[in-house]
Amino acid sequence: MSYKKIVEQKIKEFQIQEFIKNNLKQVGLSSSKLQMTPLGEKVVVNAARPGLLVGRKGQRIKKLTNQLKKKFNLENPQIEINEIENPNLDAGIIAERVATSLERFGSARFKAIGHKVLEDVMNAGALGIELVISGKVPSARAKRWRFYQGYLKKSGEIAISGVRTAYSAAQLKSGTIGIQVRIMPPIELPDKVKMRSEESIKAAEQAASQKALETTEEKVKKIRKKAPKKI
Repeated sequence: MSYKKIVEQKIKEFQIQEFIKNNLKQVGLSSSKLQMTPLGEKVVVNAARPGLLVGRKGQRIKKLTNQLKKKFNLENPQIEINEIENPNLDAGIIAERVATSLERFGSARFKAIGHKVLEDVMNAGALGIELVISGKVPSARAKRWRFYQGYLKKSGEIAISGVRTAYSAAQLKSGTIGIQVRIMPPIELPDKVKMRSEESIKAAEQAASQKALETTEEKVKKIRKKAPKKI
């Protein structure tokens, strides 16, 4: 496959993702991905509310399939829906929730919305969360509000691979409000230090000495078996 085709494929995938994002609201949309299969194109959609995505008697999913087929010239589009087990640990769902809440209640209650999101995410078991709201909130001048709780890596490999980041936007009367969410799920950090008690250390030393003794006895038995017998 040439570079030109690869770029065209990536552009098409991005356009499909943006189309799905704009058309599937209030369903807890996390992410979507386009996959090429021998039977046709498969669109994988991750959402917190798959029932709302499917719709009554599958009408909503059928409508989305026909729209994708006509708009992006897909031969045989197939939509696969995956349910998110813990929506409060998904940055995309949280960003969409904040945007929906701001559009519904306005910018006057942005602090209550931010603190409620922080509480829900931390109660779900996250190590840390950062929520940044930028725009004309609540005054006529643009500002940047930062909500932070817990522990969040900002540099290193964990900050790239371990922290989940998502962006969204809310359309208010005062203008567009930008939303950035960063969540660190409950993962094992490489720099985590565990303190051992004296009892655990003694038990480990006894187990190691016992294992060394058994290994020595096995070696002695093997040597005796290989030794020549006396006539």
